[in-house]
Amino acid sequence: MDYSPPENHTNGPEAAEATPRTASSAALRLLRLLRADDPASKLQAARDIRRLTKTSPAFRRQLADAVEPLVAMLRLDSPELKDAALLALLNLAVKDETNKVNIVDAGALEPIISFLQSDDVELQEHAAAALLTLSASSINKPVISSSRAIPLLAGILKCGTQQAKIDALMALYNLSTHPDNLTLILKSDPIPSIVNLLKTCKKSSKTAEKCTALLESLLNFEDSRIALTSEEGGVFAIVDVLENGSLQSREHAVGALLAMCQSDRCKYREPILREGVIPGLLELTVQGTPKSQGKAHTLLRLLRESPYPKSDHQPDTLENIVCNIISQINGEDQWCK
Repeated sequence: MDYSPPENHTNGPEAAEATPRTASSAALRLLRLLRADDPASKLQAARDIRRLTKTSPAFRRQLADAVEPLVAMLRLDSPELKDAALLALLNLAVKDETNKVNIVDAGALEPIISFLQSDDVELQEHAAAALLTLSASSINKPVISSSRAIPLLAGILKCGTQQAKIDALMALYNLSTHPDNLTLILKSDPIPSIVNLLKTCKKSSKTAEKCTALLESLLNFEDSRIALTSEEGGVFAIVDVLENGSLQSREHAVGALLAMCQSDRCKYREPILREGVIPGLLELTVQGTPKSQGKAHTLLRLLRESPYPKSDHQPDTLENIVCNIISQINGEDQWCK
């Protein structure tokens, strides 16, 4: 499922309630101000549109015609006008598929993507939020993907403010659900940045959920698996979510580890076992979602059964230690063979 930000994302004071008649009157007035030559009028109109569309679907519909003049404002020289227009467009797009598509069709992507490279960190942050919102539209995904957005979002994920990193991650997750985009994302070397964000965020958060969801998809590629195991604490970051995340996060976490183990059990079995994954997996077989339970059972089987002949192992190998732990936890000897 694509992620869309909440309606109060990057917003200020609450918008006032309005009747349909007053909404229509206010919309017409603001559209006139937006088309005026006076920069001060444009600025005030953009700020009012941002405020009125914060939580009101009615105003988003009433002010749909503001999209083109607001997109034109993105190309003006004034940073203040650019930022005001961008925030107004962001609110027009939230929970409104038609406005999302119209904003991209009006040519907003080029200036928004350029803002990702701005020295103004606030403008950069708002641009990441805008791409998060616009990328929730399946119609917009191929257009955004064909632009320079993916490597620039990966750059924000690495070096942006904390909020910009989160929004860039969410946008990359949205784009990852479009065919062929995973390979484009993979080329931007995102694994270290995703792992770093995963380490620092709350494990039950939406951020952790989308980090593990993106990792689950990326770990179907060997380059990603190598990058994860090369990153200090990379595998453990996923195990931590498997133990302490939300139900959905835990489902993605076990899926990510399963993708690794299924790709090359000889290579990835022990790195996973070393991070103490077994207790969390056993709990997941009972308390997880139906998908989590099935994946946890499959992963436990792969971790239990050594890919090497029994004669190659000595009594104190990791396999036997794990088997003993599981026997104690489950109170049963039949798990280890």
